[in-house]
Amino acid sequence: MSAVVPGLRPRKSPVQARSSATVETLRVAAIQVLTREGLSRCTTTRIAERAGMSVGSLYQYFPNRDALLAAVLEKHLDGVAGAVDRACRAHRGKPVPQMAAALVTAFLAAKLRAPEESKALYAVAEERGGPELVARMHKRIVAAIADMLASAPDADFDEPAMTSAIAFSALVGPIRTLLEGHAPAGFEARLEEQLILLLTAYFDTRRRR
Repeated sequence: MSAVVPGLRPRKSPVQARSSATVETLRVAAIQVLTREGLSRCTTTRIAERAGMSVGSLYQYFPNRDALLAAVLEKHLDGVAGAVDRACRAHRGKPVPQMAAALVTAFLAAKLRAPEESKALYAVAEERGGPELVARMHKRIVAAIADMLASAPDADFDEPAMTSAIAFSALVGPIRTLLEGHAPAGFEARLEEQLILLLTAYFDTRRRR
């Protein structure tokens, strides 16, 4: 079931290959306009032009710009959550340091796969419907991390859900700092290493002795 809030759902689901291709074309066009021109100029007209179709064709799939951008954001967040979830599943039963490294690596790879897209979607995430989508993604990732931590053979966590929520929050801030251009020189080169150290140390302090 789609996590898009009421009023922002697509008009119809792309059940046929041609429809799926059209929706993907619109999604890519929306990202291109958003990253190159910003949210204020990311209109249905500009998106349709970029996609090489009429605005009327766009409206066959999405009732308005917000619905299209919500779909773009949802797919991005699903990709990030999916990457983290797969990493957590693959590392269940592994030592905690390996869990920390896998979590950091998976999250950074997902966010930096298309850095301009990730950066531009921060603005969309703050629009109508965006916070709900982000909250759902956050809940999914925290649950995946908690399940992984609960399987650790070398630790016993009193509050895996709380530990997971704080650990994930510790990853979100630095990556946004990097993507929005506020990081100092050398930040990106050492980010993965430093975040692994941070989470490994945090998990070590949180586990029951």
